Amino acid sequence: MIIIPAGWGDPPRCMEAKVSTLPLSFKKEGVVERHQIEGNDPSDRYFSRSILVSRTAQGYTAKVMYEALTVEGQTHSTVGAAVKSVIDKLRGLGFRRMRTRPNFKGRRYLAEKETWIEYPDTPLEASSK
Repeated sequence: MIIIPAGWGDPPRCMEAKVSTLPLSFKKEGVVERHQIEGNDPSDRYFSRSILVSRTAQGYTAKVMYEALTVEGQTHSTVGAAVKSVIDKLRGLGFRRMRTRPNFKGRRYLAEKETWIEYPDTPLEASSK
C-alpha cells in the first residue's frame, strides 16, 4: 500500500502498489540469465553466441544455437554447472578455446564488466588441432 501525501486541504490517498516483475530469485521458470560464449568451432573459425540459461522445476538448463546446431545441456542445481554442461557438449563436438561471461541477469544488463571464465582445452585436445 502506498500513501500519497495530500495537498492543501485534501485528505491523503492510498493506492495499491503493483509489482511489474518478480525478482530473479522468485521467478519460477523461464530464461533467467544470458551468457556470452566465445571460442573456435570445429573448422577453427572464431564464434561468439549467447547461452540462454533457464530455470526449470528441476534446476537450471542452458542452451546455445550455432548455425543449424542447437546444443542443450543437462539440468543442474547451479547456473555455472548448467553453462559448463553446454561447454562439455560443445567440446565433444570439436569446439575449442572457449570462454564465457554473464551479460544479463534477469533484465539487468551487466555491461560486459563481468570476468571471463576460461575453459582450457586439455593437452590431448590441443595437440589434436
